[in-house]
Amino acid sequence: MTQTQAEPVQQQIVVNAPLERAFEVFVNRFDAIKPREHNIMSVPIAETVFEPRVGGHIYDRAEDGSECRWARVLAYEPPNRVVFSWDINGRWQIETDPARTSEVEVRFIAESADRTRVELEHRHLERHGDGWEAVRDGVGHEAGWPLYLQRYVDAVETERH
Repeated sequence: MTQTQAEPVQQQIVVNAPLERAFEVFVNRFDAIKPREHNIMSVPIAETVFEPRVGGHIYDRAEDGSECRWARVLAYEPPNRVVFSWDINGRWQIETDPARTSEVEVRFIAESADRTRVELEHRHLERHGDGWEAVRDGVGHEAGWPLYLQRYVDAVETERH
């Protein structure tokens, strides 16, 4: 049986920030980037935490203190790149088998001293198995990565003032 190789979801933007700050805002302000309504828990999200190290997690902490770990940090190379797993399946539930998760790579490329291009690639979507298309459609939709990146631009702009 051959497995389909899904085309990755790719997005890119340019932010008015030096390379180091662009990277730092993405990681340290991820709570401002991820919309609260993107929640697979039954309790509202109080905060989203990005643990800045290989082996760390990205997780939501609910108002009642419970946590939902939905990503694992696979590569952490400031200020150039971060890679994390996407441990959410096509039914928008946590996937516990790492072999059935996709990954997101975010690259930061200096365009000038105060402008940085940010390239996001969500790849290996086929690893989610049957229904992987729902994951691709969700993250590629305007309420997926495009929304996250717009909120990221807003966070960078807020930091400048």
